[in-house]
Amino acid sequence: MAKVAKNVIVRGISGSIGNLVFRQMKDGSTWVSTTPDFSRRKFSREQKDHQSRFQQAASYARGAAKVHPIYAELAKGTTKNAYNIALSDWFNPPIVHRVERRDGQVWVEASDNVMVIKVRVKILDEDEKVLEEGEAQQADALSSSGWWVYDSNAHGKIAAEAWDLAGNMSRLVL
Repeated sequence: MAKVAKNVIVRGISGSIGNLVFRQMKDGSTWVSTTPDFSRRKFSREQKDHQSRFQQAASYARGAAKVHPIYAELAKGTTKNAYNIALSDWFNPPIVHRVERRDGQVWVEASDNVMVIKVRVKILDEDEKVLEEGEAQQADALSSSGWWVYDSNAHGKIAAEAWDLAGNMSRLVL
């Protein structure tokens, strides 16, 4: 693959000519490569599964990049665009780091590569039956501390679930 910086002949060209492919990059440079040949390639079941997941992610990212301005905001100042950030969000679920009880409250620390949009807390008995459940609120709405708070005096196991914009969910049970 070659990178062409300031050549008036290929400036602005994109697409393919013969077996050459021209791509315009965000920084204004033009990349030139040969057309890939996949005619004899056989995909494994895992590769086909990944291709299917990637198609789902691409479908999500095409729409979400236009609807959710956070993706464009995170892309500013990088070589990525809103579509790239949305695609990454689809593949990366949030993480529930820890759950703590503090003075009649359940504190949940959760993070995501873009943003956690919702945290749900369930209090479970020994048989995993739900005693109480509800949505936690961000501990400090003005900062991105990652802490969420749910008021509860119920005793039992705690199941904390965190969601991101792409609809991914992670769960931690203590």
